[in-house]
Amino acid sequence: METRPLRRYLDPMVMDFTRVLLGLAIALFHAPLADFLRKQDRELAAAFRERGVPMPGGLPKRASHDLFFLLGIGVALLSLARIWFALR
Repeated sequence: METRPLRRYLDPMVMDFTRVLLGLAIALFHAPLADFLRKQDRELAAAFRERGVPMPGGLPKRASHDLFFLLGIGVALLSLARIWFALR
């Protein structure tokens, strides 16, 4: 009977730990992710421009790498903060 309250307490924490790992994975692989999405953005913008829709240029390579790194670290830090507040 003791495992039921413990499980109710740990189930949300499993998602938070998963978010921490996801954030760290994004931060670790930020360069390939940013390059892939920049390529997709360029192709999509070219398709719109062919049809006469004006599209702004994409982010520079360095800015997109920095943005993805900060996104990954931000997700990990927010999840760690949620875990810390849950334990207090």
